[in-house]
Amino acid sequence: MKRRNFFKNTAKGIIATGALPLAASSCASTQDVVYNKKDDKWYHLGTGKTGIANRKKTRDYDVAVIGGGAAGMCAAVAAARNGSKTVLVQDRPVLGGNASSEMHVHLNGVNNIKGKAERETGIIEEILLHNRFENEQESYPVFDHVLYDFIVREPNITLMLNTHAMEAVMDEDKIKSALCWQATTETMYTINAPIFIDCSGDGLLAATAGAEYRTGREGKAEFNESYAPDEPDGWQMGATLIMESKDMGRPMKYSPPSYAIKYTHEGASPKRKFNGFQDGIWWIEVGSDDDIIADYELNRHKLMAYMHGVWDYIKNSGKFPEAENLALEWVGSLPGRRESRRFIGDYIVSEKDMTEHKHFDDAVAYGGWSLDEHNPGGIENISEPPSYFHHHFEEVYQFPFRSLYSKNIRNLMFAGRNVSQTHIALSSSRIMATCALQGQAVGTAASLCNKKNVLPREIAQHHINELQEQLLRDDVFIPKRPANDPNDLAMKADLIFASSTSSGDVKFLTNGISRDIDGNINHWQSDGLEANIQLEWNYPTLISAVEIKCDTNVKRNIMMRKDSRNDELYGNGVPIELLKSLSLEARIEGAWVKMGDIETNRTRLVKFSFEEIKTTAVRVNLLETYGAKNVKLFEIRCY
Repeated sequence: MKRRNFFKNTAKGIIATGALPLAASSCASTQDVVYNKKDDKWYHLGTGKTGIANRKKTRDYDVAVIGGGAAGMCAAVAAARNGSKTVLVQDRPVLGGNASSEMHVHLNGVNNIKGKAERETGIIEEILLHNRFENEQESYPVFDHVLYDFIVREPNITLMLNTHAMEAVMDEDKIKSALCWQATTETMYTINAPIFIDCSGDGLLAATAGAEYRTGREGKAEFNESYAPDEPDGWQMGATLIMESKDMGRPMKYSPPSYAIKYTHEGASPKRKFNGFQDGIWWIEVGSDDDIIADYELNRHKLMAYMHGVWDYIKNSGKFPEAENLALEWVGSLPGRRESRRFIGDYIVSEKDMTEHKHFDDAVAYGGWSLDEHNPGGIENISEPPSYFHHHFEEVYQFPFRSLYSKNIRNLMFAGRNVSQTHIALSSSRIMATCALQGQAVGTAASLCNKKNVLPREIAQHHINELQEQLLRDDVFIPKRPANDPNDLAMKADLIFASSTSSGDVKFLTNGISRDIDGNINHWQSDGLEANIQLEWNYPTLISAVEIKCDTNVKRNIMMRKDSRNDELYGNGVPIELLKSLSLEARIEGAWVKMGDIETNRTRLVKFSFEEIKTTAVRVNLLETYGAKNVKLFEIRCY
């Protein structure tokens, strides 16, 4: 299948896409297209000075992350926490991408494996738990501010909102700089960094760098994909606009706007259902078989027209009496995109990698949302089902690091829906929490690149074990890959025991597997509270950190839903299993000394750090959960 080259690696190519402000005009360099500074007639009444406004700035970072959705946020936090000075560039005024208040999409992940979740941990779980503590009312605008807080509190992150990364400045086959236009300050930033990560979805920066990519659907033959079409074509899954309504307690009238497209549901597939229509209909969707990026504004207008047409049908056709008291409370204006560019890495993940659960030596993430091929025509093809099939997984699959960096641009990585995969593979891995795991992997890899002065391919070839061990330490789960950190002193303890046990075994806390999975128990659970666990070494040992992975019930989803479901599969509060308060002691020269305590823990990964001590034992006192009568742990580490 031939790769379409939608954008040329020139400023004129970018201008043609509408990526620059309307004031732009074509000239030789992107840095000069905003307006001609020589013609600036600024006269400052306060000082009487005249001159040219300074609207060009250069900034240097260790890692530049483009795109502030789930993947980009996790990439930036991972890079920053691992020691890299990081910039996060987001073209919108809010973070969160499709999950933000601009789009209201559930931040889905591995929501249902054999009737249970297999929820993602690591940074994305921290984000969702932070929201459960700070946003009990489950407000999408408040969620924006929760995400903002989560990012700006990281001292190593510079956040640039309302900023569009428009063009890559190249040094042979490496990105030297990203030219970024911040609309609110009318400033052109030149961002320099040794490592760039494109998590923007559409991947404009990566495209202008000349990174190889493809769009559309592969034919069956190329990757032996049973779900692929017989022949390759250009179809990409469409974008969706969501609407939400409110029961006003009295009959509410509705008149569609002038641009609405009338909807009748005549001849529609019976699989086009209206279940839960009060919270939006995902199949109000428009795709493209050509340049889906260039068609964005046309499709946005059509989606708004179809959305109001469908609501008019619901309100005024007489077929939905239950809608009599409903009124539109919120309507989207920014479509949530599912697919556009897919960049080529050293490996292209395909259908059978997922369905046959291929083992990758360089696995760094996982997924498990069903293969879910949407009708490429969307609502413009209502005679066919909105989704052609769901291939449900019995267990999670691995995702390799080699699909997260560019084949031909040496210092470029990516995470999210734009990674190296086929169209069919994307139908599963595009889910936001899966993208977030990819983001944490590349952010961690970026810092490793800087520490070792190498590029991503060298990480894959020579340092993949070190990357995996850091991810596992940071509470990422990698299927079939137990942790075995040679620096973890807990694994070298001569004795480990607990005050009580109701299930599991305290020895499981050092087996390298930080969740119960595949029918196997990997936890220790107390018999009541208070409880403690203790590690002993035969000889004095130098320790400065103790890290614990507690229980948040990863078999139950905690993302925010518009229907606020609270059942066996979804929870709309802080998990009661989460450890709330605990303390740490160390035995120094025969006496127990308190090393720290935490009264209101809010994360699964609990860390104690202190000045290095020489000790023969540590004891963790487990005092309270958020409601569970027993405390459950999955791992303890010492460094």
